[in-house]
Formats: sequence, C-alpha cells, structure tokens
Amino acid sequence: MPDRVHYTVPGLDPDAAGDVITLLQGRLDALNDLALTLKHVHWNVTGPHFIAVHTMLDPQVDGVRAMVDDVAERIATLGGSPVGTPGALVRNRTWDDYSIGRDDAIAHLGALDLVYTGVIGDHRSAIETTDKLDLVTQDLLISQASELEQYQWFVRAHLESSDGRLSSESAATEREAAKQA
Repeated sequence: MPDRVHYTVPGLDPDAAGDVITLLQGRLDALNDLALTLKHVHWNVTGPHFIAVHTMLDPQVDGVRAMVDDVAERIATLGGSPVGTPGALVRNRTWDDYSIGRDDAIAHLGALDLVYTGVIGDHRSAIETTDKLDLVTQDLLISQASELEQYQWFVRAHLESSDGRLSSESAATEREAAKQA
C-alpha cells in the first residue's frame, strides 16, 4: 500500500486512489519486467526464424515501454509515487524470472506465450477491480490489454497449426513450452 495519498484527481476518494495506485504499481512492475524480457528474447533468438522474430519484437518492446510510462504517469496523476527501480521490481514481483537463454526463435515464442498469458490475465483482473474504483484507470488498462493481446496473437501465429492448435498448448512452464514449440 502506498503512503497516504494527500491529493488525488477530483471526484476520486483518496482511499480509492490508494487502492488504484497499489494495483497500478503491480502493473508497472509486470510491464517493466515484460519489456526487459522481450528485449532479452530479442537478443537471444537463434535459428531460421531469427530475423522474423528479432524484428517482430522491437515494436512490442517499444509498445510495452510506452505502457510503462502511461501507468507510471497515471500513478503520479492519482497522487502516488511510481517506483520503477530494478530492486523494487524484483522484490515485489510474484512470478519467476524468465528462464530461457540463447535458444531457437520458436522455442522462445513458446515460452513468451506463457509470459503474455500471465501479464494479460493479471491486466484483466485489474480491469475488473477498477470497475468499482476508477473508470479512467480501467480505460487505460483496457486499451493496454487490447494491445498486449495483439502482441500475443503475433507470437501465437508462429506456434499455431493450420487447425488452430498451439504447439505448446499443454505446457505449464516456460521450459516445457520452449520444448513443445
């Protein structure tokens, strides 16, 4: 929970603003982590699909970095102080670090699909929560979820068979997804 909010936007209760700030800090951490993970994958893809995946990821990195900025600015707008330091991100995250190093591009995409599933699922939960707290923040999260879902679709297009099945659909971990992809 953030320190007491001394001011917030007109029409929003300071306690509600504090709840939204806490929720947004979690989204900020997740998006910062996603941007770093995407860049890590960008640097570590190999194989015949290298150039396609390598060039596909840069616009995703840029898009996620813009989301990070938007979330941080929303926290500040609500009267909070966004925390974007690496130590805070690692201390506060509830997920494991990305586990794939240098590997085939398709293997990375299998693992990355699971990463997107987690981030999008948490964004959707935040959307539901903000329905009762702050519709402006909800609108921001809805817009971001739409973009994140499109990025995941781009990833999944490399994993999808002609009958619509994902090669990594039964994987529960990044390593399993990478192997199945």
